[in-house]
Amino acid sequence: MKKHTIATDSKTALVTGAAHGIGRCYAERLAALGYRLILVDRDGGTLDTARQELAAAHGVTIDTLVMDMARMEASEELYAAVARLGAEVEVLVNNAGVFSYLDILATPVERIERMILLHDLTLSKNCRAFGADMARRGSGYILNMSSYSVWMPFPGMALYTATKAYVRCFSKAFAKEVAERGVRVTAVCPAGVATDLYGLSPKWQHIGRRLGVLISPDSCARRGLRALWRGRRCIVPDWWNRLFVPLFFYMPDFVTRRIRRFTIRFQR
Repeated sequence: MKKHTIATDSKTALVTGAAHGIGRCYAERLAALGYRLILVDRDGGTLDTARQELAAAHGVTIDTLVMDMARMEASEELYAAVARLGAEVEVLVNNAGVFSYLDILATPVERIERMILLHDLTLSKNCRAFGADMARRGSGYILNMSSYSVWMPFPGMALYTATKAYVRCFSKAFAKEVAERGVRVTAVCPAGVATDLYGLSPKWQHIGRRLGVLISPDSCARRGLRALWRGRRCIVPDWWNRLFVPLFFYMPDFVTRRIRRFTIRFQR
């Protein structure tokens, strides 16, 4: 048996942003371990396809919730919906996210609001609500998706980087608060991942993986869950990305300006 395999449907895992990419891979791996799944996404059609495929492949119970998590009341609605299902969440994966590559002065206010709501407010409230239940039971796991960009405060990424830096800082501190109550919290900070998040075509995703610039979403999910089971508070998948972190702290401004002149054409 695989390590961390459980009796089928004996425990529940909740994954947000579960219809595509890394979230779908988290769901796949948790289903393979025997977890009952609650999958959340705003893309109802793709979410239902994921439910059918995962249920057929792994024989676990899967419930889906079509929700937009970038709203003030989203976390409360999610918690209430899970309660109606009669589920106790043992594993929470806060994966839902959006990407923006645009100077702040050119960024629509609505985009700023939605990203902060989704990445920071909803995530924090999910941790508060489901984490309290885990602490009362004396066991539970919470995985929060941060980003390698927290060490790369480049022009065009101010908003995205700041929201993900919050996730990393919040997760590490929260992990210390709940450690003695049996709850493990991990922040995952991946660099490039071959998903549709960045707007890359399948061709460029393939090229990125061949060059080693991008990792597969399944590789990210596998390493993230492994860190969660081991009680790691923060990880960067793929060791070579960790080598470059110190370079960003000492990168001179003239290099940043050159990067900006090259990348400004890609801002969207």
